Amino acid sequence: MNLKFLETFVWVARLKSFRLTADKLFTTQASISSRIAVLEGELGVKLFLRDSRGVKLTPEGLKVLDYAEQMIDTMQALKQSLETRSSKAGRVRIGVMDTVIHTWLSPLVAQITDHYPLLEIELVADTSLNLCDQLQKGFLDLILQTDLLRQESVRSLELASHPIGWIVASNSIYNREYASLAELARERIITYSKNSHPHQEVLSLMQANGVLAPRLNCVNSVSAITRLLRDGFGIGALPPVLVSEELARGELTLLAIDQRPPNLQVVVSWRVGAEWVEEIVTLCQHVVERYAQQVGEQYMVLSKPLDRV
Repeated sequence: MNLKFLETFVWVARLKSFRLTADKLFTTQASISSRIAVLEGELGVKLFLRDSRGVKLTPEGLKVLDYAEQMIDTMQALKQSLETRSSKAGRVRIGVMDTVIHTWLSPLVAQITDHYPLLEIELVADTSLNLCDQLQKGFLDLILQTDLLRQESVRSLELASHPIGWIVASNSIYNREYASLAELARERIITYSKNSHPHQEVLSLMQANGVLAPRLNCVNSVSAITRLLRDGFGIGALPPVLVSEELARGELTLLAIDQRPPNLQVVVSWRVGAEWVEEIVTLCQHVVERYAQQVGEQYMVLSKPLDRV
């Protein structure tokens, strides 16, 4: 039995589309259909049902999927056991949220290239919501974002969290004392993209303090947020670690307000069985530990050891 055809079958089952599978495997829909037809002929069963709504597995296809994934995982494990670390070549696709880009991404990339000099790294920067979707569809191997994912083919591990504060330009009208969170909420608040985890936490905090319609300005770029804050356009709800240099120089100020949103989680999620990915997860843990020691708990808090989910 051709393992390449089995892999094609697995991707069609995951993506529920011959077209998306063709894009994923850099081939044509006709080639995908041919591979599935050959596999069905060898097994003597129909694997998929196709209609106007898309593709779904037959009961026999569901049984085959379980064995096919095990066979592919076993083959990948065999390949890994026969390779030395420095000789591994190929590509790993990593998705990262903006917060990681502006903190410890560079040390991580340095560690990966040091351990796997022949490995090609493909980086995708996006919001956590989009990264989770791309991982689940198989377009990424590993992502660094805010949410613990619970899927049979995906594992997640919380690495650390960043305290969030209220940050303003030191020479702006917003740099003053506020009697309450409700008073602060009357000003323009700048935070992460709409429906993101930190955006929802800020919204929940405001509503819990009686502010039903806060002036939240959502921006999906950390660079854009910090630029707006430096230019005095509002109050930022974001981790101070992202503007530690500006805070040290006195350009920005962390307001002394006790009521703050919960810490921003940093979670690594990855596809089960993806080649080298487990080893890169371990590198992520080591890099985060060193970075947290470097910046201190006011900027980053390591997560307690937990079982992977």
